[in-house]
Amino acid sequence: MNLHLCYSCEYTILLNLTAFDKAKHMKIAIICDWLVTYAGSERVLAEILTCYPEADLFAVVDFLPAGHRGFIKNKPVTTTFIQQLPFAKKYYRQYLPWMPLAIEQLDVSNYDLIISSSHAVAKGVITGPNQLHVSYVHSPMRYAWDLQHQYLQESGLDRGIKGFIAKKILHKMRIWDQRTANGVDHYLANSNYIARRIEKIYRRDAEVVYPPVDIHRFTPKNDKENFYLTASRFVPYKKIDLIVETFSTMPDKKLIVVGTGPDFNKIKSQAASHVELLGYQPDEKLIDLMQRAKAFVFAAEEDFGITPLEAQSCGTPVIAFGKGGTLETMRGLDQENPTAVFFAEQTVSSLTDAIKKFEANANHLTPENCRKNAERFAPELFQQKFKKIISEKTSGVCA
Repeated sequence: MNLHLCYSCEYTILLNLTAFDKAKHMKIAIICDWLVTYAGSERVLAEILTCYPEADLFAVVDFLPAGHRGFIKNKPVTTTFIQQLPFAKKYYRQYLPWMPLAIEQLDVSNYDLIISSSHAVAKGVITGPNQLHVSYVHSPMRYAWDLQHQYLQESGLDRGIKGFIAKKILHKMRIWDQRTANGVDHYLANSNYIARRIEKIYRRDAEVVYPPVDIHRFTPKNDKENFYLTASRFVPYKKIDLIVETFSTMPDKKLIVVGTGPDFNKIKSQAASHVELLGYQPDEKLIDLMQRAKAFVFAAEEDFGITPLEAQSCGTPVIAFGKGGTLETMRGLDQENPTAVFFAEQTVSSLTDAIKKFEANANHLTPENCRKNAERFAPELFQQKFKKIISEKTSGVCA
């Protein structure tokens, strides 16, 4: 019996090694939606490229500046016809109705393994029966599915002829998005929250692989100063206006805001004198503020939320909206070794109560707890899990 088990174990190990070796020698294509900046999905892409540096890279458009291409290892990028359309560099999002057609024109027929990193259309790339397509989904298209009404309202497209056209376009996007869902062999999700959305929309299971947080860029600081911090793009769903409005009603609490975007001037005009809007800041300055802040404030409903975990890498606790991915990545006051205080509604009163609760319990939210929590999302752990899953999925190709 023991001999039989030994042979069985050796056979299993041999199969796994063969699969891993086959994965290493596969011709690999990595597809992403667009390359214009370095944000959450791009950080995941960087780690996928670290796992598979030999892969070829594809995108709908690529407008990364020459000095900002290190995270894609300065690879050449194969793009779509949208790259050449008028004003695409500035208004590429306006070509969203054409992106399904564009992504389908990318020719990946010569590749064995296709990995898509998708929050819009990348998962819709066309693959054949002898190819393996694994899609890491940051989210099904938010603006086309359950957040459509919020998107239309915030964009001023919820009425009139423009609204009718926008709704028609999003209707067609939903049909395309659902139809192309079957072209993916295996789904990966960046949180359980997104896995539930994938199941709801595509009726497919997804394995959760949390995005990497580059904790090595941050060092924790125990001595905190008397100010709160938030950092984000100034777009409606980030709810920077809510944070600024709340602190404007609390004159004894200083808030520093980092970031820029379409709503910057409007929000700045509404800020009280003790709310300081710094605009864009380089990474070194942002890290310094994260290290010194008494808490980081996060009011968005995010799929995962990397920035709050970066703050926790600095030993800084978080006051966060209690919905979406943050519930999986932060430890509330009701948990062991807490790192965050949650608020239930995106309202001034709810956030105000959370700030008061934080100040009453700040001694429980230690820098040590925060740093240890963030370490669960180290890049090395992402790479290990991602490569393990790809190895398991490619084992069927070896049969």
